Formats: sequence, structure tokens, C-alpha cells
Amino acid sequence: MTKVNYIEASGKVHAVDAEAGISAMEAAVKNAVPGIDGDCGGAAACATCHVYVDDAWIGRTGPAQEGLEKSMLEFAEDVRETSRLACQITLVDSLDGLVLRLPEKQH
Repeated sequence: MTKVNYIEASGKVHAVDAEAGISAMEAAVKNAVPGIDGDCGGAAACATCHVYVDDAWIGRTGPAQEGLEKSMLEFAEDVRETSRLACQITLVDSLDGLVLRLPEKQH
């Protein structure tokens, strides 16, 4: 299991234990984390799972990928250097404890 801490813009934390191999978006949706909609079901065809990877974790998750992910982030609000689509972050054991911050709103 991989623990992911989703932090709402208000500061409320949602700690989720997820199975390795699924995306951070899937883990959020399965655990009813508010603010992660995942409208496209994880196909990187929307930006409703936009998150900010905590600075301490961006080295492990890597930045947004060129191409589809970066293109979709153009539709998100308040994009930052650490912005990612949660559907493009695959949870693995080395991400245990991952911290993802949620924007104030999703598109």
C-alpha cells in the first residue's frame, strides 16, 4: 500500500492508503477526496485532477510530461512548476507518504 496525503486548499488533509499501480487520481476518486473529479476517467483528456506535487516530492514524481499532460494543464487554473495531472502519477512503493495539494477549484 502507498499512503497519499491530499491537502485541500483550506488545509484539510485526506490521508489515503492506495494499492500500488493505480494512479493518484484513481486513489482519490475511490476514496471520495473532494476536489479531484477525474471527469475523463484518467485518459489525460481533461484537467479535473490537477494537483500540486509538494516540493519535497517533485523529484520522485517528476514534472509534468511533455505532450498530452502539459497540453491539458493549459486548461487548468493557477498552474505552477509543480502542477501535475493526478491521473499521470502512478503510485509505487517509493511514493509512500506522497503529498499532493489541491487547487482552490478545478476546471
